[in-house]
Amino acid sequence: MMQPKRIIPCLDVKDGRVVKGVQFTDLVDAGDPVECAIAYEKQGADELVFLDITATTENRDTVIEMVRKVAAAITIPLAVGGGIRTVEDFEAVLGAGASKAAANSAAVARPQLIREAADSFGSSAVVAAIDVMEHEGGKYTVLTNGGNSDTGIDAIEWAKQVASLGAGEILLTSLSQDGKKTGYDLEITKQVRRAANIPVTASGGAGSLEDFYLAFTEGEADAALSASLFHFNELTVRQVKEYLRSQNINIIP
Repeated sequence: MMQPKRIIPCLDVKDGRVVKGVQFTDLVDAGDPVECAIAYEKQGADELVFLDITATTENRDTVIEMVRKVAAAITIPLAVGGGIRTVEDFEAVLGAGASKAAANSAAVARPQLIREAADSFGSSAVVAAIDVMEHEGGKYTVLTNGGNSDTGIDAIEWAKQVASLGAGEILLTSLSQDGKKTGYDLEITKQVRRAANIPVTASGGAGSLEDFYLAFTEGEADAALSASLFHFNELTVRQVKEYLRSQNINIIP
């Protein structure tokens, strides 16, 4: 039987606060991470993603103490990304209570990091975070360093590679769509899901109830992530789930 689809709020964290912007810029405060996490679990979130969005660009480690506080406050799975560079970083984040750790820039720089982490902690604990940008002609390339560096790497080929190296799932963010609320990039989501053949979380662009539905149907995603929609109470997780159930999407109550 097909696994239920998941709804995942994302906590983009900077300087100890949840923030949200457009394409990782023009950030505005959205609350305390622990308070946000507790509220989302009460709403029925299936999982949370905690992204330390400046750890890589500031060349520092993930804020482990904040991860520990968030993980201790909730019972649902917590995935953590930002500043994950080594197997030791995976160990520190998982040791702080996270269920999964996500690597992006460091994995692109040294793909064997994915294999080493999967060998050490199991594929289910390893998320390949892939930020992509669409170009003319329908080509998608991989971005690193918080969306600031275009590697020129083909996103589909990279998705295949991380899957072969042992990543348990992919967190796919379309920087072309991020924060715009015009809908997920359904085409790249579908292409990555089919090419990698591991679970894919769609991220970047949710603006309506229908966007979640389309992520699961046309985009073939396994989970859908959103930040600003939830942070600013435009929609609740409960509202999204009720809508999806009304559309016959297999969703966890």
